Amino acid sequence: MVRMKCDVMNEKCPSREVLDRIADKWTALIILALSEAGTMRYGELQRRIGGISQKMLTQTLRSLEDDGLVERVVYPVVPPMVEYSLTPLGRSLEDPLAAIRRWAERNLPKLLENRKRRAATARREAERAPKRFQGRGRTTL
Repeated sequence: MVRMKCDVMNEKCPSREVLDRIADKWTALIILALSEAGTMRYGELQRRIGGISQKMLTQTLRSLEDDGLVERVVYPVVPPMVEYSLTPLGRSLEDPLAAIRRWAERNLPKLLENRKRRAATARREAERAPKRFQGRGRTTL
């Protein structure tokens, strides 16, 4: 195995591609679903992950398979049966993603309250701002 010095803060470092992959919403949800269930068929994954389109599920599963995070097994039956499961490398993401999930679910009320408060502040500031009038390509007070 080749050892390389990685720095995700460096725009040219390939580790940014890895971060992009694992920070993707659909990647995280697929890994969490497979983490909970072990092995799943395509339709099971699609039902478990609310809101994911067939196209996005297919694209993400292919990328995860290319990266060695998900294993795809095709059984020679009619109709074809395909199962997906995490590889050991994919399983190494279970704990970090589970921690992010717990944080998101635990802190959602605080985030929503902060957004609501910020929106109210922005509305008040907009109401107090001087009114601007448009006229012949110029903005005047």
